[in-house]
Amino acid sequence: MSKKYTGKIALTVVFVALIGGGAWWWFAPGADKNGEITYKETQPLRNRIEVTILSTGIVQPENRVEIKPPIAGRVEEVMVKEGQVVKRGQLLARMSSTERAALLDAALAKGAAELAHWQELYKATPVLAPVDGTIILRNVEAGQSFTSQDAIFVMSDRLTIKAQVDETDIAQIKLKQKARIVLDAYPKDIVMAHVDQIAYDAKTVNNVTTYIVDVLPDRTPSAMRSGMTANVTFSIASKDDALLLSSEAIKAEDGKFFVFVGPLDAQGKPQRRAITVGISDGKRTEIAEGLTEQETVYIPQAKKSANRGGGQTNPLSPMGARRSGGR
Repeated sequence: MSKKYTGKIALTVVFVALIGGGAWWWFAPGADKNGEITYKETQPLRNRIEVTILSTGIVQPENRVEIKPPIAGRVEEVMVKEGQVVKRGQLLARMSSTERAALLDAALAKGAAELAHWQELYKATPVLAPVDGTIILRNVEAGQSFTSQDAIFVMSDRLTIKAQVDETDIAQIKLKQKARIVLDAYPKDIVMAHVDQIAYDAKTVNNVTTYIVDVLPDRTPSAMRSGMTANVTFSIASKDDALLLSSEAIKAEDGKFFVFVGPLDAQGKPQRRAITVGISDGKRTEIAEGLTEQETVYIPQAKKSANRGGGQTNPLSPMGARRSGGR
């Protein structure tokens, strides 16, 4: 077994141990003093299992390029629109310097022929795309004046999702790991993606520490826009045709796992059997060794006595350990 897979099982063991350990305290001999134990039957089934981590993020340009003119002036013609994909060196617009704009305005007052003469003699300055990418913002129209500090276009080489991953989960995120993206604006469309970059610097907000993970779509949908909210599902581990059992049926004691199986004895109680677990998605757990599909597994259920108001509760439940008294 690889170290990577062993690490995933270790995480699963911790999770199942919490559930199973609490359940064993509840159903262990002598724990239920106020009622009898009944059993619910279940069976392991073969199916696909996938362990995932959920996160939310924002669509942002991976590299945002602002195009500013070298001199102040006026836009004479714009050749592109927002959302258009352009190549490096492609003509985006033609502009006039402040001096050229004043000269052309004076020539126009003298007639079309004079204007054409000076337009041919004094060429406009081209604005070219510095990289391959998409025009995500067009800030100018023909005839509009601008300064050399104004970004007349904004480009993005590609869109990525900046997902926030909790520090408790970041160890399970790896480069090139598969992920799925669903945009809030288009909840029915699933976009396959992969992890492109994992931040080294954490961000802490309201005492919650997270890391930014760049998730790059395998294909960029035409409807995807910068600033959109996205839900990201990271695929941690998966297995086809795994033998799966409800996690509530698995108990833990001293770091080992077991279940209750048939046949029932003379007192109607099942037999305890040690098992080996694999990955878990929380609700279902893979059984690596110790069970077959044909066997019936018994889940202990506590049935309270009618003449008692209550008793001890599972110390791992949200309510904690408490005792209730009679009036």
